[in-house]
Amino acid sequence: MKPAEHFLLIALIFCLTTSIVCASTTPLAYQTQALKLGGDTYKMRVPQGYQLELLTDDLDGPRLMGFDRQGVLLIGSKSDVVYRLSPPYTRPEILLELNDYPHSVVVREEEILIATTSGLFHAPYTSGVKEIPSSNIKRLARLPGGGGHNSRTLGLGPDGRVYLSLGITSNCADEYLGEAYPFYDRRGGILVLDEKGGQARWKTYASGLRNPVGFDWHPVTGMLYASNNGPDHHGFERPPEYFSRIEAGSFHGMPWFQYDGKRIKRDDCVGSKPPRPVKDVSLPVAIFPARNAPMAVSFVPQGAMEKNLEYDAIVALRGSWGTQPAGNYFGDSATRRHPKLVVVRFDKGKAIRVDDLVTGFQLEDGDRIARPVGVAMGPDGALYFTSDSGVNGLFRLRKISR
Repeated sequence: MKPAEHFLLIALIFCLTTSIVCASTTPLAYQTQALKLGGDTYKMRVPQGYQLELLTDDLDGPRLMGFDRQGVLLIGSKSDVVYRLSPPYTRPEILLELNDYPHSVVVREEEILIATTSGLFHAPYTSGVKEIPSSNIKRLARLPGGGGHNSRTLGLGPDGRVYLSLGITSNCADEYLGEAYPFYDRRGGILVLDEKGGQARWKTYASGLRNPVGFDWHPVTGMLYASNNGPDHHGFERPPEYFSRIEAGSFHGMPWFQYDGKRIKRDDCVGSKPPRPVKDVSLPVAIFPARNAPMAVSFVPQGAMEKNLEYDAIVALRGSWGTQPAGNYFGDSATRRHPKLVVVRFDKGKAIRVDDLVTGFQLEDGDRIARPVGVAMGPDGALYFTSDSGVNGLFRLRKISR
């Protein structure tokens, strides 16, 4: 046995006989791929051995998504409908219509849950159902509505409970998930649904997040992680966007405190007294450059994609408007942050760096062919993602059979 093989064998035995979460964090190799959209061909950069393909562009404002237990794909949207797609996911059907922005959906047992801006709704559901009439959809719990960061994201935790994220209205809105705040000002973090006693009530799980659109649980440790959009009133480079570990009761500081990439600073744009001291603020475990607009998060489970990516987190970055020149609010479109898919690499259960996964969605002049929003791992081990700008559709990144 060669020395390198001997080392790998020892490492494998260590991983299998201890509680340490082991994962490969070898840098990814990339290849250029031609992607045909309409009558044009674009150059994309994808991981070596993978193929990017557009499955359908027959969607209107698709947002976050997930699979039911039978492999049917459900997609929320900005167009007041929830889409249903059966394998091979090329022919979307409208499962239900619901006003007020049904941004995300999850399925538990024989029930579908739909998050709109101002409420959590539910209806009976089986995987084979083609349409859910509006008369079957009932409100389960109210949510603070209103404009400004009006998406609401659902997740079903490893503990079986329903989690939901919502952002504050603006950069510096004095809003907080605390009992001292009026109901419609209780925003900016992650809630968990308490259904004991037959009555659904929201409880604060984590607070001080400006706009945590995406979240997911590490497949091994069970720890919750979320993306978080930072504000844009401190220029074009600060503060960075967050990828944060979310613990029960954790406080992430916004809008009273901002992390500038080195330390936590008081933000003077909001004059109220912070609900918790600066010592309570949780630091992000990874960051993305400012103005990247991180969206959905999806961990790669065992057996999906390839071994090198197991237990890493895929994050959709939707990209920004122009970032330069300073003083021009929208800036030059050619300086926009590029939409892309990135992967937060984990080692022994800890985030260690961020690598690109798929790039090429933005052209040199700033025009975009797509902006990734929702991401989900499919039952076939491939990565699926939505785009709600440029192409309004569903893409798949799959490993090529050899």
